[in-house]
Amino acid sequence: MSKYRDGYEFYCEMCERYGLEPISFRYYVIQLSQEQLSAYNMQAKQLGI
Repeated sequence: MSKYRDGYEFYCEMCERYGLEPISFRYYVIQLSQEQLSAYNMQAKQLGI
């Protein structure tokens, strides 16, 4: 879950940089594509998380 949080924090930084209001973390995770979720899960398995 920490990788999701890292991605969300980067997203929030970019929103702030461009003067946009970020969506909530929950909605951010819901909007991830299956490909993105699979990549996060594969990375977590490799890291033993």
